Amino acid sequence: MKKTIKILFIMLLVGIALTSSFFIYKEIMQNKKQEETFEQLTEIAEEQIKDDVKEEKKEKQINLKSLYDINQDIVGWLKIENTDINYPIMKSKIKDYYLRRDFYKNYSTYGTPYIANNCDIGTSDNLVIYGHHIRGNKMFGYLEQYKSKDFCENNKIIKFYTLQENQTIKKEYEIFAVFKTVVYGRNSFKYYDFINFNNKLEYNSFIEKCKSLSLYETNIKPKYKEKIITLSTCEYSNRNGRLVVMAREIKN
Repeated sequence: MKKTIKILFIMLLVGIALTSSFFIYKEIMQNKKQEETFEQLTEIAEEQIKDDVKEEKKEKQINLKSLYDINQDIVGWLKIENTDINYPIMKSKIKDYYLRRDFYKNYSTYGTPYIANNCDIGTSDNLVIYGHHIRGNKMFGYLEQYKSKDFCENNKIIKFYTLQENQTIKKEYEIFAVFKTVVYGRNSFKYYDFINFNNKLEYNSFIEKCKSLSLYETNIKPKYKEKIITLSTCEYSNRNGRLVVMAREIKN
């Protein structure tokens, strides 16, 4: 009897191990597939722009029209030089639709970065963009690097491309605050609710709040009417924590 119980127990452990291994393998393959998808999308979106200077100074420009022809949910492309953040930004009529879907609307644990439903690319004062915090600096996990002031000072420009009348428009934003917060409870800060501002007082109060929470001083303070972009991802030092990187638009 004891021998039978021992055998059954061993079989149970083996079964658990095999099941766990299967799900781990499945997740690894899904993640690999999603990374390959992003690489393919980057190849479609980036165009080599030739100029009259040296070869090494050639730059790549984003062409959103090619991606829009594939999926009209795309509203932009987010890129930060010297990081792995180089992704399409989506928007669906269904809230959080791309939380667990890739660009082609297939299930994905990575999801695809997407803009908040209450944001309008053309008119909103604050564009809030969500992305998963994936280990190994994947997706918005790379935002962890911005907890370092030195890293921020050397990589403070966020590029955001949008499509207007079949033309890709590039805007640049300068990071002014990086902070941690929670989204539920007494000490929560619902930064994602501040999309449009009715007046200067509302705007300045919001900026002051973000600056006061910032992990360090950036010596950059947005002025009323300057557009803002907000990158948001999970942060695990607190329950329901979020890491938020905010930047103000640089006018040419």
